[in-house]
Amino acid sequence: MKFDAVALRAERKTTSDTPWIPILGNPNCGKTALFNRLTGLHHKVGNYPGITVEKKSGWLRGHKILIRDFPGTYSLNAKSMDEKIVSDMVQSWRNPENRPAGVVVVIDATNLTRNIYLALQILDWQIPTIIVLNMIDEVRKKNIRINDQLLKERLNAFAVIPTSAKSGEGIPKLIEAITQLNHSIAGEETNPRILNLEQISEFVSAVDSFLKSRQDRLGHHSIIDTLRTIGEPNHISYLKPYLTDQEFIQLEKLVGTARINFSQSGVPYQTLEQASRYAFIDIYLVDVIGQEKVDEKNISEKIDVILTHKFFGPVILVLVLVFIFNAIFSWAQWPMEQIASGISWLSQLINNHFADGLIRSLVVDGIISGVGSILVFFPQILLLVFFLGLLEDSGYMSRMAFMMDKLMHKIGLHGRSVLPLLSGFACAIPAVMASRTIENWRDRIQTIMMIPLMSCSARLPVYTILIAALIPQKTFLGVFSLQGFVLMGIYFLGMFTAILAAFIVRKIRKPVMNHSVVMELPPYRTPMLLSMWWQVYERGKIFLVNAGTIILAISIILWFLATFPMPPEDESNKLSAREKIEQSYAGKIGHAIEPLIRPLGFDWKIGVGLITSFAAREVIISTLSTLYNLEEEEGGFTNLIEAIQKDQYDDGRPVFNALVGISLMVFFAYAAQCMGTFAVVKRETNSWKWPLLMVAYMTLLAYVASLIVYQAGALLGFA
Repeated sequence: MKFDAVALRAERKTTSDTPWIPILGNPNCGKTALFNRLTGLHHKVGNYPGITVEKKSGWLRGHKILIRDFPGTYSLNAKSMDEKIVSDMVQSWRNPENRPAGVVVVIDATNLTRNIYLALQILDWQIPTIIVLNMIDEVRKKNIRINDQLLKERLNAFAVIPTSAKSGEGIPKLIEAITQLNHSIAGEETNPRILNLEQISEFVSAVDSFLKSRQDRLGHHSIIDTLRTIGEPNHISYLKPYLTDQEFIQLEKLVGTARINFSQSGVPYQTLEQASRYAFIDIYLVDVIGQEKVDEKNISEKIDVILTHKFFGPVILVLVLVFIFNAIFSWAQWPMEQIASGISWLSQLINNHFADGLIRSLVVDGIISGVGSILVFFPQILLLVFFLGLLEDSGYMSRMAFMMDKLMHKIGLHGRSVLPLLSGFACAIPAVMASRTIENWRDRIQTIMMIPLMSCSARLPVYTILIAALIPQKTFLGVFSLQGFVLMGIYFLGMFTAILAAFIVRKIRKPVMNHSVVMELPPYRTPMLLSMWWQVYERGKIFLVNAGTIILAISIILWFLATFPMPPEDESNKLSAREKIEQSYAGKIGHAIEPLIRPLGFDWKIGVGLITSFAAREVIISTLSTLYNLEEEEGGFTNLIEAIQKDQYDDGRPVFNALVGISLMVFFAYAAQCMGTFAVVKRETNSWKWPLLMVAYMTLLAYVASLIVYQAGALLGFA
């Protein structure tokens, strides 16, 4: 890890005249929910670790104080990229100009002993610190008693405030305390919050003496730097900017000698700080908490006996997914019909009030048909986001990850790969960013390369239009629909392919070590309705913005390509609308690539859609809608499902059938058609190598898989 003190100072300079407060805490302690309460913003929260993977900023309600929400971390000894963001920020405090006005450390009060470790590390920086005992409502339910006043005295904290980010309890008091931080000054220097150093003093004394003589320059307790420099291989890089080259070399030698002495004595130097911190906790904080009796299992543990059972757990998981995919079809049917009717009415209105010509064609056949065909699927997108949010906020998403964790290890993936992969079902971009929680670079790259195989919400309109048009509306047991099963199958296809790819990589290249991971299962909670609303709102907003920008722009460009060049006036009357399109730029482009995609069962119009969908996957829907509208002699908004069902080749064969639909869905399940994903992969890996490799392998995989599906189906007589 390389510490860039210059970059941090440059960032700090942008707010040099503005007081700022970082919010820190363990994963899944309610930091982001608290941040939203303090700032009035609506960043995503979830009932599982790893939601926040980069810092977010907002103004404290009614005050000119900048609040920054940082990724969750268990300690300042960074093990992953998201934790390094926190560690870099805190280590920048060695320079006084980088120090915040104060710090807010959020603690899950139901597990204070574990959460307090990070707070001890922060308190040692001598910056006024507010300890927030979050989830205080759950503390009361569990009959845990916390003496917050005694905790404040033992830690010498600026304030200790019980809160509930869910209900808003304690938020006004916290805001008042934060405003007072802005006018406070650090108290007298206190001893670091560690104990039991007598047994190791002789081994660390040389390093401690060296750092103590330079403590004014280093800006932190020498003994803390000593323990961490000896125990952590990367911590010394934080000290390098404040030492001369000769001093740094001398320090490296002293640290090396100390490690040798510890090893020869059989003392694990890697856990020096942890042992000293927990000794402090055991002595000074034991009487702060009146712990509940834990003889009986709590409600979450009782539910987990069934939901995470080795047999019933996976069965219940499959039933939950079957219900979700069936609901996406059945519940969205009525609002989709209403939106389609509204778009058809608008098209007819314009047709009736505008003279026939290019302007009317642009508006009706280009803009309304292109954008409108996508808006029809808005209810399904909202339902998918709603159900995913429900799984996250309730805590069931973590159980899904827990049940898949053992499988991940068997196929060579890191246990922390599970949640980023599951997040990919919503959107690949935040899922790629969530992979920052994976410490090992190789495991992280492997996860990033597999995330796009998870069918994101942008693929949903493609799947549903093809399923609705080509798969019969049959039901099983009077409840489960064939269309819902097909949709679930295409979603599972990407997941199974990722598992197979990981297994093959494991066989080709053995993992260096077996990465075990401790997975935190949060308690089951009633989803926060406000949080659910904002998740659905934000995702819906992104969908509509795409429809209003990317899809609108491509629809206009496609209309131009499908309209021009216009045939001479004497020939125009002799040609049908379909023949005119085939002679247009779009038709020529489509026919040029048709020989390449014909073995997949695709015609030239699908080929044009494959090209335009590289901007965004769902654009193929607007592309086909625009082309079919331009082919329609009578004008008006063409129902895309009906157009797909009626489309024929010149010899009378249908362009689309069930086999072509499945082939196209398989292609989109694998195809690399999302520029936003490639951009974030480039940013996260800091290299063009990985996004280009992603495009290459996914495009090849999509083509080969679609080829196999169509040709095998044709041999069996389904073509």
